[in-house]
Amino acid sequence: MKDRLHKQLQIEIDTSYLYKKLSENTLDKTVADIYKTMSSIEGTHARKIISKIQNYDKTVSFPSPSLHAKIQVRLASIFGWQMISSSLMGTEKMIAKNVISFKNERGEKVDPGILNHFSILDNISKSSVGMKGGILAKLEGRHQSVGGNALRAAVLGANDGLVTNLSLIMGVAGAASSNKGIIIAGIAGLLAGAFSMALGEWLSVQSSRELNQRQIDIETEEMENSPEEEMLELALIYQAKGMEKAEAEKMAQKVFENKESAVDTLIREELGLDSQELGGSAWEAALTSFILFAIGALFPLIPFLFISHFHPVLLSLGISTLAMFFLGAVITIYTGKNIFYSAFRQILFGLLAAGLVYGIGRFIGVMIH
Repeated sequence: MKDRLHKQLQIEIDTSYLYKKLSENTLDKTVADIYKTMSSIEGTHARKIISKIQNYDKTVSFPSPSLHAKIQVRLASIFGWQMISSSLMGTEKMIAKNVISFKNERGEKVDPGILNHFSILDNISKSSVGMKGGILAKLEGRHQSVGGNALRAAVLGANDGLVTNLSLIMGVAGAASSNKGIIIAGIAGLLAGAFSMALGEWLSVQSSRELNQRQIDIETEEMENSPEEEMLELALIYQAKGMEKAEAEKMAQKVFENKESAVDTLIREELGLDSQELGGSAWEAALTSFILFAIGALFPLIPFLFISHFHPVLLSLGISTLAMFFLGAVITIYTGKNIFYSAFRQILFGLLAAGLVYGIGRFIGVMIH
């Protein structure tokens, strides 16, 4: 307990110091004011921690910034101050993780606004406000992925079904099983994999929805108990997006004139959630996962269902190879890689997996017989 508090105290002191140095070396006044306010908030956190430590040790006093923090400032003065803002994003995440762990151990509520400072830094990094030189170029070079997460999930789901069932079918074929045995195994693999994917997706989305709802409930309670602090942090988030301080404070005050509007805005800005959606429908996600996995798993099974006059194993490999080529090509939408490079890489790994399982099946078949 004591060691954890002392460690947390030093982190808060260093973070306050780094924010102060950022405010002194940021050209944009709006961003500088944000950093200055955040330095003050971290200083307040440090004073609260000292109060807790003094319950055990009355002689404790404010420590100086650590050597590590001072070296960071020295390096930033040479290589650019954006390196400190990047470091602080990691620090804010670590602070949040430590606080969450501490509160969970004591059975206390976790404030969903624990990542507010990280959100503020993230918003600054995503805007051009106060950003100069190399970091601005990096930001301008980013592109949004085409098609969104739904298409990406569809490609990956179908690919999972394809590679999984192809490997299963090749393994059974390697054991010198009859077509009937391969068909039974392929259908079983398709259904088992699809149901497993659907259940996993349902649990994931439903758990996420429940967690989001709990965060919303806690945020609502926090707003009622500490409206001034919540209003201040909302104003800081607006400033981080590029607003002038006065305008940001005015907008935050206007938002807080209506309780329902304030809650919705806090949920959206601090938690990044839509109170109506809560992360989407669990049943829709489960059904989509089931269908996509089943479609992918069907390709290597088709020859065994409808073709008997030609070796179905070769046809299964051929059809699956074409399907993998197509899926590999679609993935280039996100990676920007050459279509043939991505497609042939997909084929290589898919066929390696199938070949390995075929060999294992062959070995097992020989051992059994």
